[in-house]
Amino acid sequence: MSQVSPTRMNLLQRRGQLRLAQKGVDLLKKKRDALVAEFFGLVREALEARKALNQAAKEAYSALLLAQAFDGPEAVAGASLGVPPVEGVEAEVENVWGSKVPRLKATFPEVLLSPVGTPAYTLEAQKAFRRYAEALVQVANTETRLKKIGEEIKKTTRRVNALEQVVIPGIRGQIRFIQQVLEQREREDTFRLKRIKGKIEAREAEEGGRPNPHLEIGAGL
Repeated sequence: MSQVSPTRMNLLQRRGQLRLAQKGVDLLKKKRDALVAEFFGLVREALEARKALNQAAKEAYSALLLAQAFDGPEAVAGASLGVPPVEGVEAEVENVWGSKVPRLKATFPEVLLSPVGTPAYTLEAQKAFRRYAEALVQVANTETRLKKIGEEIKKTTRRVNALEQVVIPGIRGQIRFIQQVLEQREREDTFRLKRIKGKIEAREAEEGGRPNPHLEIGAGL
């Protein structure tokens, strides 16, 4: 408080800072509420994506076992050499209440293996693993977004707590300090004015009760 100059200008400034801080708290709480709603929506989506991934993994590895059993491990291994890696994964950035949230997208080739000369079970395994890859991208997308939004919720909550528990109480304390000093100065000024006024009135009364020497001389003549 000793660093705060108790002037009316500083009092007005602190009141303006208090209004801005309170508005900031309101905006941050709205942002946090929106992020929480987005978070819980993503939780459901992430659970469904994880469930779909587990199902896709079961189907893919079952199809692989069937392909190896009916088409032969050599045929499956040879066919896998012609499958290109997934290279079309991209990350787009979305703005959610001022927070940058990534969204993953993947592009898969329409045809990986030629149906001519490729055993049927190997083709089915290829399709199953493609669905498995798509499910993996979907899980990565939802869980990445979930993690990012969770971090933003924590960050926003820390800012709200800092404003409500540190910044706003500090500004209010400065306002009280400045008001108390200004009120004390006003009382002291009022007391001094009353004393000065009392002295002036007492002097005027004293001078009014004295005889006028000029009038006394005139009466004697």
